[in-house]
Amino acid sequence: MMDFGFSDRSGRRVVLRDVDDGNWRAVADTAPLDDQRDYVPALAARYLLLSAREGVWNSLAVCADTTVVGHVMWGRDEDDGSYWIGGMLIDGPEQGKGVGRAVARTLMAWLAAREDCRALRLSYHPDNTAARDLYASLGFRPTETAEGDEIVAWLPAEEAGATAAG
Repeated sequence: MMDFGFSDRSGRRVVLRDVDDGNWRAVADTAPLDDQRDYVPALAARYLLLSAREGVWNSLAVCADTTVVGHVMWGRDEDDGSYWIGGMLIDGPEQGKGVGRAVARTLMAWLAAREDCRALRLSYHPDNTAARDLYASLGFRPTETAEGDEIVAWLPAEEAGATAAG
């Protein structure tokens, strides 16, 4: 379990847990708001399959207190030593409560503390202004690189650790 003490705006403790036999169905059923389906899959089940089948990503259950409210995943780029944050999907009814910010800060703190972490990277669709604004507020800077049709943003590990704690 990853718990750095971050809470959503209603005071629920936001923690990240391994996806296991007890929570995988709740994670798989997590769905975005309808107008976000241009940016993320209709269900988090797709991200779980990517983690299970591709061997690159590691899925985590997002919990507010003890309730599963989303999915996020992370992976490591062996070529440049960066860690990637991907597949963040907060269940539609849980959005707008500060869960996504708490998730990002928790994962940023955990990844930046890893001895071999040099930088954090993520990507988002250029039209996904909510994601862009969240990541920019946490210090991520867009690069000239694209991942498919998404903008890649990065943050040095030392800044990520300080931002997450701050």
